[in-house]
Amino acid sequence: MIYGSMHEAIGRTPLVRLRLDAPSGVEVYAKLELANPFAMKDRVARHIVLKARSQGVLRPGAPIVESSSGTMALGIALVGRALGHEVHIVTDPRIDTVTRAKLRSLGCELHVVSEMTAQGWQGARLERLDALLRELPGAFWPQQYSNPDNPGAYRELADELRSDLGRIDTLVGAVGSGGSLCGSVRALRRALPDLWAVGVDCVGSALFDQPDEPRRLQSGLGNSLQPKNLDRRVIDEVHWLNDREAFEASVALAGEQQIFAGNTSGSVYRVLGDVASRARPGSRIVGIFPDRGDRYADTVHDPDHWAAHRLGELEASPAPEAVDYGTPVRSWSRAVTKGSVDKDQHLLFVESNTTGTGMTALRSSAALGFRPVLLTGDPDRYAGLGDTGCEILRCETNDANALRAAIQERFTREEIAGITTTSDFYVPAVADLAEWLGLPGSPAAAVTLCRNKALLRARLAEAGVAQPRFALVTVPDDVADAVAGVGLPCVVKPVDDSGSNNVLLCRTPEEAVGQAELILGIHTNVRGMPTARTVLVEEFVDAPEFSVEVFSREGVAECVGVTAKRVGGAPHFVENRHVFPAGLSAEDRDALVGAVSAALAACGVEFGPTHTEVRLTPDGPVIIEINPRLAGGMIPELIRLATGVDLLEQQLRAAAGLETFLGPTREGHAGIQFLISGRKGVLTGVGGVPEASRVAGVEEVRVTGRAGARVRPARNAYDRLGHVIVSGATPAAVERVLDTAVAAVRLEVADEPTGDAAGSVPSAAR
Repeated sequence: MIYGSMHEAIGRTPLVRLRLDAPSGVEVYAKLELANPFAMKDRVARHIVLKARSQGVLRPGAPIVESSSGTMALGIALVGRALGHEVHIVTDPRIDTVTRAKLRSLGCELHVVSEMTAQGWQGARLERLDALLRELPGAFWPQQYSNPDNPGAYRELADELRSDLGRIDTLVGAVGSGGSLCGSVRALRRALPDLWAVGVDCVGSALFDQPDEPRRLQSGLGNSLQPKNLDRRVIDEVHWLNDREAFEASVALAGEQQIFAGNTSGSVYRVLGDVASRARPGSRIVGIFPDRGDRYADTVHDPDHWAAHRLGELEASPAPEAVDYGTPVRSWSRAVTKGSVDKDQHLLFVESNTTGTGMTALRSSAALGFRPVLLTGDPDRYAGLGDTGCEILRCETNDANALRAAIQERFTREEIAGITTTSDFYVPAVADLAEWLGLPGSPAAAVTLCRNKALLRARLAEAGVAQPRFALVTVPDDVADAVAGVGLPCVVKPVDDSGSNNVLLCRTPEEAVGQAELILGIHTNVRGMPTARTVLVEEFVDAPEFSVEVFSREGVAECVGVTAKRVGGAPHFVENRHVFPAGLSAEDRDALVGAVSAALAACGVEFGPTHTEVRLTPDGPVIIEINPRLAGGMIPELIRLATGVDLLEQQLRAAAGLETFLGPTREGHAGIQFLISGRKGVLTGVGGVPEASRVAGVEEVRVTGRAGARVRPARNAYDRLGHVIVSGATPAAVERVLDTAVAAVRLEVADEPTGDAAGSVPSAAR
């Protein structure tokens, strides 16, 4: 195979079956990461550096500074120098002569610390690195111990294993930064949830709550510090080997399997033998072998080095002693770690909607046993935030790099249970962060596609999914041609807004041009984000509207139900009534669900709630839009009243990787009607609320409009002034109760004072 550069040759490493004594049918394989150009960390270096360049964190030609005494240094040197960066490596006297020679030949600057600090060699190296960052403006630090792009690099390794082997029962890997084993396990468990993960550490390492002994001789695994990337929750079992046992295993690996490797691979080899001996017949076991032996020719593979360090005096066990987690060990031992790590679990929210489910979600996450954290640029935006008890992490949430930095600085990986949002605008950011952290979520590309109606229309067209005729416009001069192609009347709307904002039914080309100019003139949305500045001109589908509520897990979509929707206020499209579940024939329901399932599959949506708006024409369903989030408009509350299923709770459970429960516990119907002003003016009061509340079947009457606020006939969802929620035995019963209760409510609207400048209604934002 031909590659354009050395960094392109990283990955696609061999998988070799090992000859080990094991029960019949047990297969044991070595994933030879040592066959990368330098070693396993080449994957990490490439992934981190390329991500940093794509995000603008690493500018062309800027220096890269990293702390490493081994393969991470070589990986950074390989990738950094190939891409034209100056590379500075901070290391310590334990660095071997081969690695030192390679780094110098590659053109790196070496900075060797002379003494340990109280935190060992790692602490000393980090102090020198901090000084270098101050000396080198614009320098980039990959931060292999805390950067989630380290474990993220091993998704490729997991894909290679799945491609070569399909099923894997046990994965064994050494633990140093926490990246390779944790990243591989998380990726594999998406398809192999029962995978058993075995970590390999060394005696004297503090990673798994053992006493720290900084003068241990092994390199490439173990640590005196707790790396933020280490997530001990994903590791089921851990083994510790002392220096003698690890070195002997490395020599045995060469003699028995003809693999000349370092002590990290040797330790994994030794543990593989034990795991295989205890495995069930038919099991498939893989060990990750990170390092070649050339770096260890004068240490691990040198008898004089053994003698100088009196390794023969250390105890060597032929098999591991099973101990309770936390028991200090001196020789080969193993413990089950599953369930042993007790850390506070935080559920992260990136912003929130300002009405509806926002504050409820924060309170619900606490009720599930999580510590809710709201990442926000403006906590004052949220009424009632102080009553939720959540932690507030203030950062620039419209900046992806600022979001990442805030999370990386505040949390270790094993403290994060999941990440989510109740705001339409931040769903793509959450999907991106979930991928970065290896958390449950739909692919970021799929979520971004759904949120941008221009991308959505193109994808549905490719897949042959029924949708309105459409055209995309980025300059006003193109509107006339778009209207001619789509036909009149047509709908003109932005491709990336929310709540029916700036959606207009246009009956003339002039109306369409005016609306397009309005949309194209808006540079930022209500959350301060740049708009796409693209207009969607689409066919007006004059047919009943429904929304299909779906919840997906592991790529399997389950329909929770179909909502009937009433849209009023033409030429605007503001939903004013919902009834769940819709009174549909089985044939129509199946047609709607089938169309939505095809659309979700075409877009690659694999996880979590989706709310898809559909119009049911005589020729069948037509997809209007896919929202990759929980339904708004209080539809989750209607579903709870009708079926007993709390979709908001299920969203939180899914985000945290917990089991979800979508089966109904009761059968009924529920509906909501929104309170909307019939004219423009000033709201002076709302009457009839007690009378409406006493109507049989009414669950809630809520007024959100404040006296003195300017009101108008609804142009978007933010013009709603409250709602009435009811329940009943049938859709018809729900409609009757809504009619009666809403008729009792009186919105008292006065004319605006003469000479007062007309203004729009203050709008909330999802």
